[in-house]
Amino acid sequence: MKFELNKVYHGFKLMEEYEVKEINSKARVFVHEKSGAKLLNLQNDDDNKVFAIGFRTPPSDSTGVPHILEHSVLCGSRKFPIKDPFVELAKGSLNTFLNAMTYSDKTLYPVASKNEKDFFNLMDVYLDAALHPNIYKYPEILMQEGWHYEINNKNDEITYKGVVYNEMKGAFSSPDDVLYRKIQESLFPDTTYGVESGGDPVEIPNLTYDQFIDFHKKYYHPSNSYIYLYGDGDLEKQLKFISEEYLNEFDKANIDSHIEVQKPFNKIKEIVAEYPVSPNDDGKDKAFLSLNFVIGECTDPEVYLAFQILEYLLLETPAAPLKKALIESGLGKDVYGFYDNSILQPVFSIIVKNSNADKKESFKKIVFDTLSELVTNGIDKKLVEACINIKEFRLREGDTRTYPKGLLYYTKALNSWLHDKNPLIHLEYEKTLEKIKSALETDYFEKLIEKHLLNTKHSSVLVLNPKPGMAEEKTEAVRKKLSDYKKSLSEEELDKLVKDTLALKERQVSGEKQEDLEKVPLLSLEDIDPKTEELSLEEREICGNKMLFNPMFTNKIAYLRFIFDTRVVEEELIQYIGLLSAVMGKVDTENYTYMDLANEINIYTGGIVYSPTTYILNNTAGEYTPKFLIKSKALVDKLPKLSEILEEIILRTKFDDKKRLKEIIQELKSRLEMAIFDAGHVVAAHRLFSYFSPVGQYEEITSGLKFYKFVENLEKNFDSKADEIISNLEKISKEIFNKNNLIISAAVEEEDYKEIEKNICPLVNKLGNEKLEYKQYNFELKACNEGLMTQGDVQYVVKGCNYRKLGYEYKGSLQVLKTIASLDYLWNNVRVLGGAYGAFASFGRSGNMFFGSYRDPNLKETLEVYKNLENYLRNFEADKRQMTKYIIGTISNLDTPLTPSMKADKAASCYFSNITKEDIQKERDEVLNASREEIKGFADMISDAMKEEYLCVVGNEAKLRENEDVFYNLIDVFN
Repeated sequence: MKFELNKVYHGFKLMEEYEVKEINSKARVFVHEKSGAKLLNLQNDDDNKVFAIGFRTPPSDSTGVPHILEHSVLCGSRKFPIKDPFVELAKGSLNTFLNAMTYSDKTLYPVASKNEKDFFNLMDVYLDAALHPNIYKYPEILMQEGWHYEINNKNDEITYKGVVYNEMKGAFSSPDDVLYRKIQESLFPDTTYGVESGGDPVEIPNLTYDQFIDFHKKYYHPSNSYIYLYGDGDLEKQLKFISEEYLNEFDKANIDSHIEVQKPFNKIKEIVAEYPVSPNDDGKDKAFLSLNFVIGECTDPEVYLAFQILEYLLLETPAAPLKKALIESGLGKDVYGFYDNSILQPVFSIIVKNSNADKKESFKKIVFDTLSELVTNGIDKKLVEACINIKEFRLREGDTRTYPKGLLYYTKALNSWLHDKNPLIHLEYEKTLEKIKSALETDYFEKLIEKHLLNTKHSSVLVLNPKPGMAEEKTEAVRKKLSDYKKSLSEEELDKLVKDTLALKERQVSGEKQEDLEKVPLLSLEDIDPKTEELSLEEREICGNKMLFNPMFTNKIAYLRFIFDTRVVEEELIQYIGLLSAVMGKVDTENYTYMDLANEINIYTGGIVYSPTTYILNNTAGEYTPKFLIKSKALVDKLPKLSEILEEIILRTKFDDKKRLKEIIQELKSRLEMAIFDAGHVVAAHRLFSYFSPVGQYEEITSGLKFYKFVENLEKNFDSKADEIISNLEKISKEIFNKNNLIISAAVEEEDYKEIEKNICPLVNKLGNEKLEYKQYNFELKACNEGLMTQGDVQYVVKGCNYRKLGYEYKGSLQVLKTIASLDYLWNNVRVLGGAYGAFASFGRSGNMFFGSYRDPNLKETLEVYKNLENYLRNFEADKRQMTKYIIGTISNLDTPLTPSMKADKAASCYFSNITKEDIQKERDEVLNASREEIKGFADMISDAMKEEYLCVVGNEAKLRENEDVFYNLIDVFN
């Protein structure tokens, strides 16, 4: 259908229309005349359709009201009155994305689906949730999702409970998260960006029900909304639905959600803050130093894009001059930074980690001296070219992996649209990029540094110091506050608190009316394609080696993988495989310094990544093949250069620069620490698998906590171990990079395959050709059942085993069990009742299974929930509609949209794991035919699995010590 400017379509007036060639889309901007809603449509041939409604939601305090509302509006609405329609959608829709997000100044509700009927169902539930939530009827929603006083009888102590409260306790346990929060606070003392929209755990209990309701009344009106439609959908039909079902009942309103600009400072602000470390920690070398700058406004497309490139140039690439200067100064052990352009006044930060407070002045001097030198002497033009090229490659590729492409475009559009500017200025990047490319011949970036970093006073210096025992002090302060509060209550007030706690629990455990459940729209099994999507993979031969070829449209990008078997490495050196992946490409080679090498990679390729990986053999209890994976990508016409660079790295890397090696090891240790704080559930699950699974043990050694401890030891004793490290890296690289040890994988159009052949063979033929001897690894497996202690305020509780070893086989219906266990049983008992942020189940083909919780205030209670899943299954009841819902939700997970790169990865994984297309189809058939009786039948397996008593918990030191009877060992993770 052709749309005309200034015409009205179902209440929506078309204001602007553009062709956006950068994203191959037609963009249309509408205004809904009656309600005042704004709508952006990006029409294109992408069948993964995206809908979102967002609101400008600037908070005035740190009680977390925008974040708590984001959770709460999805807990039932006018049209869908059940307690959790969000979970019903997760269980029973074909969504390819389903979530909600709180930012510093906006709250977004995006969904995506490839199925049109499902897409309209998702829109219906999300619009009703945002505009007509049940929060006005049920104060218990705030209690559950935000916070409440918990007391079951008058003799108990009062505690705080709530999903967001525990989520943010987890977030504020990470020193990096505390640092980011304090940076914004330091730069924006007078605006909304100076407060924590997610909620500070200290402030969350100050949020009242009236404030909560008033925030929704004020900001969740169509006049303050930003609606988005993306993909190949029927736009007229979509507009008609949104207007007639929702917007027409609202009249335009004047809503003041304007975001003020922070006035610049007269001088650099200096701030000192603290974060918790163990009471036994001396705190040495654990301070963070940061310099932070406000960089114009995000509505300036040129500065917005140029600073993304400049941040990479100064701090991210191995050739980054500012990072190099700071590392070589010895001020700290890791240097990184960020450029946050998601807020009105973007922030650029330079951070030194593992430092000390007395280095602050030296830190400032080195930063400003280095920046001044770059302005005076000029930035290396090859470095400029490299950083512009890698940014351009990523913009054109548009491979987001975690989010649908359409959602990425929405968030980019909002960075101008939210502030009343054209929503397309960051999507139409070609002209801006051309201006920035003038930097190849001018002092463009030097002037940018001068203006925004050297000649500004709107900046801050922040020192974040470790404070031993701070976590215990905070816990005691909360306990005393609640104790004093209890003492201040009258008997009647105490009775009311107990009554409120019990009323909440009664609501949480109460069932839903069948007629209400049936109001949530559901597809039928006939809407699902019974056939699985086939991944094209052809076995070919290339220069005497096996080639796994994926012929597909890749937009002239060649995705190339070199896959080496690592069974050539002896058992005692396996941990060096993980270290090798961190070192390759970051040290000198025979013909390049590591900085020149980084520039070559960024100029001629889309990036090269190195990683240890494992492929578990199908229909086994964890037999596996370990590999070393080199993943690369480049435009087809750059393949000759890609091959030359790979040859240089694989064959001519020099490991003998001790100074550089030490820098890499220090940075690696720092990044692993961050990952442990951010993903405690992953750390615990990997550790758990290492107790009973050889593949789990291998992965623990190459990338898990055992690897972190190995790196920690190398860093601590580097001077005495340096020669040994160099020798071992040289040894295993020679063993691994052998022609007889290699399988190649490529994804590109058939017409470009000859370019792969022509350019790869010279490299392959230069690899070592020695006869190989594959080693047998004999890991000691035993139940260690560890409590991994941190200064975090929450737990990650994991329990599992290998069900194949108990005599059970893998079936597709186990994935339906995963949906039921994760989104029914564990959601209700660990999240809703327990207050954890999340809980999930996993059942792998290898037999490795686990239950896990995320940011969980509990420990033993959660383990008891896992144990009781058996009883839940024995009594499991589900009618045809419910089983259909669970099956559809499971298919949604199986049918995640894949980029060309992801398709190549999946095809290779199936190949090495001996998973055939018949196996994948059989799994799908078993999902589609799963029955209530079959789900009930898994009770015995769960019972046997829980009796194995394998468990691992990452969590708060005091909490783990209180429950030490659960564990065989307690381990201090960071000491």
